[in-house]
Amino acid sequence: MCYYILRKSNFVFIIDEINRGNISSIFGELITLIEESKRIGAKEELKLRLPYSKKLFGVMDNIYILGTMNTADRSIALIDTALRRRFDFVEVLPNEEILNDVYVEGVSIKDMLKKINMRIAALYDREHMIGHSYFIPLINNPDLNTLSMIFKKNIIPLLQEYFYEDYEKIGLILGDNNKNHEDKFIVKKDCDYNMLFGSNVDIDIDIPYIYEINEDAFENINAYKMI
Repeated sequence: MCYYILRKSNFVFIIDEINRGNISSIFGELITLIEESKRIGAKEELKLRLPYSKKLFGVMDNIYILGTMNTADRSIALIDTALRRRFDFVEVLPNEEILNDVYVEGVSIKDMLKKINMRIAALYDREHMIGHSYFIPLINNPDLNTLSMIFKKNIIPLLQEYFYEDYEKIGLILGDNNKNHEDKFIVKKDCDYNMLFGSNVDIDIDIPYIYEINEDAFENINAYKMI
């Protein structure tokens, strides 16, 4: 009876960020058993004896193994060949449709995220597009304060990492080039190097301004509308 129930049920194992793990430690010699042709009941059914219990072990065809990976993680390029041979790879892109009915003071979060990701794909690559999961809190709390916290604690730091603090490009991603000064997330501030360092500094400094994050923009709904 127990065997019958086991055969009729499907079981799923999820291994998060599988490409970061040590495949030998995760599967060991049993990695061969997860191949479709080696499953119990298949033509090339295979069982191995476990080292401690000394019992024969096999994998049935109702066992599913899902491994997640982040395409922005460069370690994906070094993923174990044995893993590549035994898994199908399915790309899962950001799903803006989940945010279809989410609006914050008239701003469509779906359209805003889609525009941001289009710009990231153009200025960086499609593998670094921002996932919809960052904006899931807005489904239950579609207010400016929640949106502000998402941008302040997640989106801006992520863009800083992506573009190595190239604030010119970060500003382009956020549409700051088409905004009034008070609506920009990234602003330029004039810098008087003579005032900072004195006139006798023997260094060639030719940048007349520095970039700053405009904290007021996080609470300004127009900053998001103009993205």
